[in-house]
Amino acid sequence: MMNFFRNCCLAILLTSCAGTPTAREQAGPGSRREATAIVANLRRIVTPMGVERLEKIRIGGIDQWVSIRGVDRANPVLLMLHGGPGFVSMPTSWYFQRGWEEYFTVIQWDQRGAGKTYRANDPSAVAATMTAERLLADTEEMIRWAREEFGKEKIFLLGHSWGSFLGLSVARRHPEWLHAYIGMGQATDVLESERRGWRFAMDRARAAGNEEAIRELQSIAPYAAHGAALELPVVAIQRKWLGFYGGQVYGRTGGQAEAEGFALSPEYTDADLASVWTANELSEEKLFPAVLRADFSNVTRLECPMLLFNGRHDYNVSASVAAEWFERLHAPIKHLVWFENSAHEIMNEEPGKMLLSLVMYARPIAEAAGDAPKPAPPGRSRRGTTGPTRPLKSPSHFSGPCVGAPM
Repeated sequence: MMNFFRNCCLAILLTSCAGTPTAREQAGPGSRREATAIVANLRRIVTPMGVERLEKIRIGGIDQWVSIRGVDRANPVLLMLHGGPGFVSMPTSWYFQRGWEEYFTVIQWDQRGAGKTYRANDPSAVAATMTAERLLADTEEMIRWAREEFGKEKIFLLGHSWGSFLGLSVARRHPEWLHAYIGMGQATDVLESERRGWRFAMDRARAAGNEEAIRELQSIAPYAAHGAALELPVVAIQRKWLGFYGGQVYGRTGGQAEAEGFALSPEYTDADLASVWTANELSEEKLFPAVLRADFSNVTRLECPMLLFNGRHDYNVSASVAAEWFERLHAPIKHLVWFENSAHEIMNEEPGKMLLSLVMYARPIAEAAGDAPKPAPPGRSRRGTTGPTRPLKSPSHFSGPCVGAPM
């Protein structure tokens, strides 16, 4: 009996080790190319109805790059508008987005003058066209393209930071295109947001006795004063210390970790990485003045649903300013979700709760409209049936406040 037991154990061990890499194979990637190939293979879409595309499309008269990923083309489409201006989200989507792709067909788009799109065109020619109005027109054209490409009457639009300026503008102009608009790091009254960010940084600097920070912040006071111009070098000082005290990424001294994550992006070539920060600088130079003039304080009604994802510690774009504005907003459906362990980079800081929030609050809107496959019961596969399902209830620990009644 003992020999039989030993033989069984040996057989199991041999079977389990048959596909195990050798010690040499486990040594790890020896180059960026090998590392990104591992990431690409790990998240590869293998489902029959899936979509995995990285391509240039013609938008606004120039080539613009998109990544399109999802396990089922029947799922609702979600277009993400990155922040910055010019701070692309495609190169870190390998980290935060894979779960989204089970419930949505996700489009990451490198906007005019940013990321891969910067390299796809003559930068000197494109620079002259980089205005807020042109970027807004590009966004509208991108949505039209997505709706036609996937046969959707409506899509979800998620705007982050600078992207929230574009996103809210589109939601006001074309609510009929959207299942819902999702704002994250939502720009509302930008100058008031800037003032609160400066106050946060100064309060933290004084509490820490940081004389260098106090001196630099005092040098730009009164910051974002009414009627005064706000120049990029002045904003840079505010952002330097705001980020140092965790107002950009909670518990960190800035966004270095996210920036370093670009290097693992399968979508980005070495040449793309080499120019991504040059593109970012161009976008800031051309578009940031428009951001500083943005003020949606008088917008009190949207004709489409809106979700607001708010990082509790966000002072880069003030979460408190956004929440106060959202409280006054009337929309057919609205939800405010607080991310208690996040500042401005919610999708990277709390990716699990981000996925949960999209599934709980966004997808049921599409299901109710018949634009999402009906989830199969546990243990059964779906055979293409579609239709609304009962929205999920919030777990007791899910932070609020949450406003869901039609208004």
